[in-house]
Amino acid sequence: MIRPQYYFRQSDLGLLAWDIRRLVELSRDLPIQHVSLADIAELDETHWYSHEGDSPTCRSLLQHMQLIDEVDLGHPIILDQDGRVMDGMHRVCKAVRQSKSKLPAVQFVINPDPDFVGCDPKELPYDD
Repeated sequence: MIRPQYYFRQSDLGLLAWDIRRLVELSRDLPIQHVSLADIAELDETHWYSHEGDSPTCRSLLQHMQLIDEVDLGHPIILDQDGRVMDGMHRVCKAVRQSKSKLPAVQFVINPDPDFVGCDPKELPYDD
């Protein structure tokens, strides 16, 4: 079972959010490819801390480290139509820590519509 979580992207309409559980379902039948970790741009960006109020506290970093330790690299990451990571950065980080060069991935040809437009991450449902 996947915990409630979201992929966020800034837009002219405000913050967009995709429910990861829906992305997993929509990508279930996409072909699996193997992507080079060197091509994952998010490794050099503030991926988890890019929204107002988010900050890399020690506690937050420890929570991400725990998630990294617990992920299964057998599940493919999900990429958008441009190759950006929509789901799977903890898997990407684990693969880098294990000195892997590639990771299984699925990629949307056309991005699905977001679940929320102009949203505040703190107001989304996280308790399913």
